[in-house]
Amino acid sequence: MNPDHVHSIAPEQSSPWTIFLLFLRLGLTSFGGPVAHLSYFREEFVHRRRWLDEQGYADLVALCQFLPGPASSQVGIAIGLLRGGYRGSLAAWTGFTLPSAVALALFALGIGQWGDGLPEGLLHGLKIVAVAVVAQAVWGMARNLCTDGPRIAIALLAACAVLLLASAWAQLVVIAISGLAGLVLFRPAAMSNLTPFRPRVGQTTGALTLLLFFALLLVLPALAAASSNQLLEMFDSFYRAGALVFGGGHVVLPLLEAEVVPNGWVSNDIFMAGYGAAQAVPGPLFTFSAFLGASIHGGSSSLINAALCLIAVFIPSFLLVFGAMPFWDRLRANRRMQAALGGVNAAVVGLLLAALYDPVWTSAIFGPGDFVLAAIALAALMVWKLPPWLVVLAGGITGCLLAMLS
Repeated sequence: MNPDHVHSIAPEQSSPWTIFLLFLRLGLTSFGGPVAHLSYFREEFVHRRRWLDEQGYADLVALCQFLPGPASSQVGIAIGLLRGGYRGSLAAWTGFTLPSAVALALFALGIGQWGDGLPEGLLHGLKIVAVAVVAQAVWGMARNLCTDGPRIAIALLAACAVLLLASAWAQLVVIAISGLAGLVLFRPAAMSNLTPFRPRVGQTTGALTLLLFFALLLVLPALAAASSNQLLEMFDSFYRAGALVFGGGHVVLPLLEAEVVPNGWVSNDIFMAGYGAAQAVPGPLFTFSAFLGASIHGGSSSLINAALCLIAVFIPSFLLVFGAMPFWDRLRANRRMQAALGGVNAAVVGLLLAALYDPVWTSAIFGPGDFVLAAIALAALMVWKLPPWLVVLAGGITGCLLAMLS
């Protein structure tokens, strides 16, 4: 390849403080979910500031969609890393994550303190809106990831399996088996004319970071099982959820629900109400973990729990971005890896479809009025294209009105 045509990603450096302020503004204004976040990032860093060119930004997005975890947050971490080193990546994540994390943690504290004083029907209205939000996510992901018969079959079988074998480990087994099925069933075309990706992380550092990622994934469950420390158990649960989410923010719903509801840390009603409220704030959906942490009682203060769960769910994103960037050229050109990922992505749709039924539908839809409100919310999101925060607000108010009329 002609060296003159090889792009250079973010060759200049910026101070962590500058990076933090830019991402803080994005964290305060980026409504609409991960796809919208990526559009905001492209406008800010490709068009306005020219920190990256179009191909460089496309490379980052492709890398972060390939990895498990929240794609938009990982793109932000990668931009911060390329522009300001490791401190820049931390500054980018902090700025983008802080507004929604603080808002959701305070919402959880408000429910805990004044839950009995909240308007009747408010939480139920938020849970009904969550039905529409997850249904929209299932439909959108199915259109993109289940494009033929074998992928549809994998998605449906995955949904049946996780519903019949309700446990977090069953979900992991389903993902692994689906990856193997992808290796057997799919033959992706070879990728050509790839622009070289030139990160500022060495391969040795990347390998050590990936080793740490897998070591924590294996060691934390054993340590948590051998200890009665609730903080360690929480860190293990949220780290595992952040490490094993393929397909974006909404897919973290079934993993987190399996971790925090069955063991009694958070009630199902509070879980679904918080998930509905998470749609109304800007920034990454993974900050829902701060709401859950602040809702967990015992062992320490609610704010410490919120910070612990938030950090734990995002640590895998840092480790995976740092670890995968040096090897991305080789990974994206590997046809077997692409085939396995096709199976995993189809299974992800199945996991979210199962979550749409249980716990989302079963905890929110109890009668015709609930169904009508969920249908209207879905139309508002998919047909009328109303912003999610407005739909959430309207759903909460309507829930209160339905409670008054019943």
